[in-house]
Amino acid sequence: MPDEADAVRALRAAAPSALAVLVRRYGDFAACEDAMQEALIAAAGQWPSSGVPDSPRAWLVRVASRRYIDEVRSDAARRRRESRAVELEPEPSVVPAVDDTLTLFLLCCHPALGRPAQLALTLRAVGGLTTAEISRALLLPEPTVAQRISRAKARIRASGEGFRMPRATELDSRLAALRQVLYLVFTEGHTASSGDELARVDLSAEAIRLARQLRAADSDASGETTGLLALMLLTDARRAARADAAGALVPLDEQDRSRWDRAMIDEGVALVTEVLDRAPIGPYQLQAAIAAVHDEAPSTEETDWIEILGLYDLLGRLAPGPMVSLGRIVALAMVEGPQAGLAALDASESEAGGALAEHHRTWAVRGHLLELSGATDAASLAFAEAARRTLNGPEQRYLAVKAERLRAGMA
Repeated sequence: MPDEADAVRALRAAAPSALAVLVRRYGDFAACEDAMQEALIAAAGQWPSSGVPDSPRAWLVRVASRRYIDEVRSDAARRRRESRAVELEPEPSVVPAVDDTLTLFLLCCHPALGRPAQLALTLRAVGGLTTAEISRALLLPEPTVAQRISRAKARIRASGEGFRMPRATELDSRLAALRQVLYLVFTEGHTASSGDELARVDLSAEAIRLARQLRAADSDASGETTGLLALMLLTDARRAARADAAGALVPLDEQDRSRWDRAMIDEGVALVTEVLDRAPIGPYQLQAAIAAVHDEAPSTEETDWIEILGLYDLLGRLAPGPMVSLGRIVALAMVEGPQAGLAALDASESEAGGALAEHHRTWAVRGHLLELSGATDAASLAFAEAARRTLNGPEQRYLAVKAERLRAGMA
């Protein structure tokens, strides 16, 4: 029996480049994306039982092309296009070897779209995330995300944008959105927002690959693409130690640091060192610098938390946000004690308009700080609330066990 997880991984890996082939071939992004969604549903139903085809991308292109052509033929208002549809019928095995995924990313980051629409559309069309996953990543209601995706596809169609690499003068306006999308895809791969696996390596690996490709294609005068790549490498370097043999989550302070990937750490440190010397400081560079401090520390106790707190202060001024606030609170607690962290957490929850208060990581941090301050009953309740709010299985089990041990006085 084929491994269902392998089938899903193959499907997700092939989908972006298959969609790029389709858009290059037919030009209509919205119709191609709809056809690709149908092909993905068909693949999800067939591959786990029949096996992953030798060329998953060619399979998806073939099935999606048929869906696209069927749609053209079935639309009565477009009967005149039938003759064109016949001409468009693809040769079964002709799928170009060129990887157009980055071009597709840049099309989804079209300047006719606002940033929220760029993010939602790219995460759906190229990142392979579901609408529900995107809503959790963006901290937005699912219907809002669905509406943004639908409107974004309509605007791209109305713009008449062709499938091509943007000219140099057009590139800068799309790079910020592209980097943000790549980081969200990486983040979803690093810790899946739902499901029974802690991480989705296919997504994080693809995000790193595309970040490398983007860095090679652009001069990166801002230094932020280099900073993003460094951040991804320095974060992914810890992946092997984040779960035990049974797949259970291992928190940072309990990880076997000898299992961290030293080659990735060395590359990430070299990248962030180089870019901080040559470019204006940006948010990804700062996050990479924070990750580097963690990666170079022998233990949590020996981590330079004062430096991390200073980096978070700077990051909060450049790119404030709920998760930046949460990271700073942890660093503050490590420098000044858990009571200082709890006070800052209370203040941030009221300032963040509810986004921080709703997130399970906020409750996990609260539980951790309460535990450090000796308030074990309150810590147990906070960990239980964090477990209730996360949809990731390993995270949920880890937090539930923490809550139970504190409740039973075992921690």
